[in-house]
Amino acid sequence: MTIRRTVLSIALGSALALGSSGAFAQKGETVRIAWIDALTGMTAATGQNQLKGFQFMAEQFSKNNPAGVKFEITSFDNKLSPQETVNALQAAIDQGIRYVAQGTGTGPATAIIDFLNKYNERNPGKEVLFLNYAAVDPSLTNEKCSFWHFRLDADTSMKMEALTTFMKDQADVKKVYLINQNYAHGHQVSKYAKENLARKRPDIQIVGDDLTPLAQTRDFAPYIAKIKASGADTVVTGNWSSDLTLLVKAANDGGLTAKFYTYYAVVSGTPTALGANAAGRVYQVGVMPVDLPAGRKVMDEYKAKFNDDFYTAQIYNAYALLGAAMAKAKSTAPIKVAAALEGLEVNGLSGPVTMRKTDHQLQQAVYITQWQKAGAKPYDYSVENTGYNFRTIKTYEPYVASTPTSCQMKRPSGL
Repeated sequence: MTIRRTVLSIALGSALALGSSGAFAQKGETVRIAWIDALTGMTAATGQNQLKGFQFMAEQFSKNNPAGVKFEITSFDNKLSPQETVNALQAAIDQGIRYVAQGTGTGPATAIIDFLNKYNERNPGKEVLFLNYAAVDPSLTNEKCSFWHFRLDADTSMKMEALTTFMKDQADVKKVYLINQNYAHGHQVSKYAKENLARKRPDIQIVGDDLTPLAQTRDFAPYIAKIKASGADTVVTGNWSSDLTLLVKAANDGGLTAKFYTYYAVVSGTPTALGANAAGRVYQVGVMPVDLPAGRKVMDEYKAKFNDDFYTAQIYNAYALLGAAMAKAKSTAPIKVAAALEGLEVNGLSGPVTMRKTDHQLQQAVYITQWQKAGAKPYDYSVENTGYNFRTIKTYEPYVASTPTSCQMKRPSGL
């Protein structure tokens, strides 16, 4: 652990300082990134936080990075729609943008992959590269894997591998209720939870398995009543944004005392809904803890500027990887940068990360955190100014959560 903390304490400085001596791709060149995600609707708060994160880190890495380039974000609101995503992507390409970032929803991510596979083949020399920072359906790096797609988050199966490895040792977990959003990610959370628990703790009963419409449900009280009636002591959910915020609010209002194992409890709005009532009962599996020096430095600077929380390590990692890959390729051309990204290792916000060449799935540590009252440093951070935060209680090194891939990567000729 001492080695990891030493690495992390210098991660931000080293990633930026390399610019003073690294090989420049096109020194002073501006690399434009199209950020395409939802800025309206029930998930707007999440989108606005992610956009600010991308803009903030663009400013930070533009000051100094291994390639000597500047980063600039152009935002597009896709309204969580795959068709709107394609329209925005075409508009970005028409503006000459060659990098795209998206993360909210599997549907939009799939639409980008499908579009770029065809577009890049038909437009050699004008290729576009996709940085997926949060769409976590495993299929995107398995049967739908693409040379032009790089995933920066741990996928659903990786997080469930870590989460159930932790849960199997919790003697109080006996009856589990699954509640997830009715789209690819929610289906995958349910699937992998049942498979993993059956393998690791066959004595655990699955007492409920509900799917709810994505970003449409405003009242979760009926679901909370079903969970209470089932006798569940544990809830497992991949819900995010309004679908988790309203779920935990209904749980608090309904007096549900079951523990929650989540993927996205730190996402905008949910921590405030958790409040003091959820202390010690809500867990999250993710890739960014609050108690490591490099991440904390970014979080403090972000909060000072926006009075908001930076909770997406993948955003930092996107710039760290791009800067290093552009320096390695000595180019900002997406096809050369994509080739340089394969197998690349950098110091990410939470430690060393490696972009697996086989399927373009980032390999990284995964953390189990628990909602607790803020305490002494390094646990003094106050999420959404609640006086509480997600404290790291278990760290799994990359090999623990890593899962195999069926990807058969089709690469451009000559690579």
